[in-house]
Formats: sequence, C-alpha cells, structure tokens
Amino acid sequence: MSNVFVIEPPRRRVSLGLREMWRHRELLYFLAWRDVKVRYKQTVLGLAWAVLQPLLLVVVFTLFFGRLAGIPSDGVPYVAFALSGLVLWTSFMNGLMGASNSLVEQQSLITKVYFPRNILPIAPVAAALVDLVIASGLLVGLILLLDIPLAPRLVLAPFFAMLAILTAVGLGLWLAGLNAKYRDVRYIVPFFMQLLLFAGPIAYPSSLVPDAWKAVYYLNPMAAAIDGWRWAWLGTSAPTPYYVISCAVALALVVFGFAYFRAVERNLADVV
Repeated sequence: MSNVFVIEPPRRRVSLGLREMWRHRELLYFLAWRDVKVRYKQTVLGLAWAVLQPLLLVVVFTLFFGRLAGIPSDGVPYVAFALSGLVLWTSFMNGLMGASNSLVEQQSLITKVYFPRNILPIAPVAAALVDLVIASGLLVGLILLLDIPLAPRLVLAPFFAMLAILTAVGLGLWLAGLNAKYRDVRYIVPFFMQLLLFAGPIAYPSSLVPDAWKAVYYLNPMAAAIDGWRWAWLGTSAPTPYYVISCAVALALVVFGFAYFRAVERNLADVV
C-alpha cells in the first residue's frame, strides 16, 4: 500500500510557514535562478542591463539634480552619490515588482502542484541580488576612478543590503497577496514605486530633512538602507539612532507580510 501524504492547515493559530519554506529551500534557489535566466534570455546585452539601468538613471539625476538644481551630496561627487543610491534602489525595485506579480504569473503552477506559496514572491527578490552584485561592480569602478578611498566600514554594506531585502520581502508578500485578489494592484505598484523613489535619500541627502521630521522620514526602511549603504561605500553621513525605526518597520513588514500571505494562501488556488 502506497504512502499517502495529507496536506493540512497548521494546528497552531499563528504560523508564518518559515519551517516549511526552509524544507523547500532548494525550490527557492531554482525559482530564483530561473528568474535570472528568463530575465536576460534572448536579450542583446544580457546581464549588462543590470548595469545600464542605474547608469542611465544616474546620468539623468546628475544632470538635473546635481547640475541644474544644485542639490548637495554630503561632500562627495554627486555622480558617486547618486549611483550608490541607485544601485541599491534598482535592485530593490526589480525584486519588489517581480514579487508583486509572482502569483499571477505562476497561476498555472499554483493550481497544479503543492509547495509553499510564499516561495514565489521571495524568489524574484533573491534573483534581484544578482543585479545588485553586478551593479556594485560599476560602483567600485566609479569609486576607483574618482579616487575615493575605501574604508573598513565597507564590510557593513551587506547589512544595509539585507535591510533592503527584508523590506522587499515584506512588501512583496503583501503586494503579491493583494494582487492575486485585486488585479488592479499591478497598476498601482509602479506609481507606488515612483513615490518611494523620492521618499528616500536617492537624489538628495537625508541631512536636508528637518530634525523634527526625521522620525517620520525613517518610517521608510529604504531611507536607512540607502543612507547606510552609501555611508559604507563613500563615507557620507554616519548612521544615526533613527535607523532603529527603519529596522523595526522592516521586521514588522516581514512578520505581518508572512502572516497576511498565510491567510491569503488558504484560498489562493481559487482566486488567482
């Protein structure tokens, strides 16, 4: 008599599904790697798109914000200031956009086989790490070209990259679940990303934000992520106690994102 595997909802009232996701970590790896290959398959420039996206944006930012608007850049060349922020931002944006559409794009897979569904929104975020690594090479080249010294604080750059990853995972779980139920969410996400672009210190330094508004400003976890990432690479404004707010918000987004996704997952095959 063959063994029968019965899939049941968790007995605990609150379950984020992390243990089950860990057991299927190989699937997460293969889905993330598949996203990387599909994104650059049959393209003329291939992986060079990971460099061109922040590079073209930095040209626009340097021309309009650095030259015409005269926005300060914390004592470093504006081109390096802008590129350091855009390298992390574009990876975050690509991961979040992919996560928000992941359930709709994989609806045939969801309805045919069982696996932890929360892997689907996380895989595009993991795939975006490839973009981050490649684009960071461009940042290294610019830093060497401008003769900006690298310091031991650079070892902390992965911590701030992880803060951006956690933010993308948390928001991605929320947006993926919402997009599965309400298909017009996919039209709202690009507008939401444009708002986030100017709500963080990408085109301008956070030192321009009044102290009275700093606590509100750092409710956006990407503010601390980009500030800290830039400080690690360029030695701009040092981290402040307000970073604790961003870290707490990022962790809350992840925890409640997993919890919300687990609630949506129960009827996911019916609504996707």
